[in-house]
Amino acid sequence: MNMMRQKNGWIRFWPVPALVALLAGCSSSGMSDLQQFVAEAKAKKGQVEPLPEFKPAETYVYSAGDLKDPFETWKSEVKPSDEVNKVVAGVRPDVKRRREVLENYPLDTLRMIGSVEFKSQRWGLVKAPDGIIYRVRPDNYLGQNYGRIVEVTENKLVLTEIVPDGLGGWQERQATLSVGENE
Repeated sequence: MNMMRQKNGWIRFWPVPALVALLAGCSSSGMSDLQQFVAEAKAKKGQVEPLPEFKPAETYVYSAGDLKDPFETWKSEVKPSDEVNKVVAGVRPDVKRRREVLENYPLDTLRMIGSVEFKSQRWGLVKAPDGIIYRVRPDNYLGQNYGRIVEVTENKLVLTEIVPDGLGGWQERQATLSVGENE
């Protein structure tokens, strides 16, 4: 048992010499680069690199004072009364007249399938999307753009449509519906 005590006593104290040996191994030779950096930093004490010089920005003077300001909202040069008179006096559809059946369909859905002459007047034959065939002659209307038939030939209907011009007014344009078209 006495021997056990001696052994246990040695076991209790062996970490102390090992720790001393490890600390001795960390000598100042492994820290030479750190010591050198610290010495250089102390030598430069108070020295700061100067800030780079900035060139002043060139100024630009807007010299086009007589031109339109690009940041101002657009204003019309036309007097409103002139614009209203133009719309009132220009081309426009007759909204008071009774609409015809073929005006319920867009023009590109109608098909001309032929023509017929009766009592020296030529009539066009137009097939609607619902399958019904209608007889039309000049001054009849068809299509959703107030299209009035101007001429009926053997294989073509010529009409004048009245469409919005995008400025609050109306404009006329020519359109045709031919046999074999839109099939």
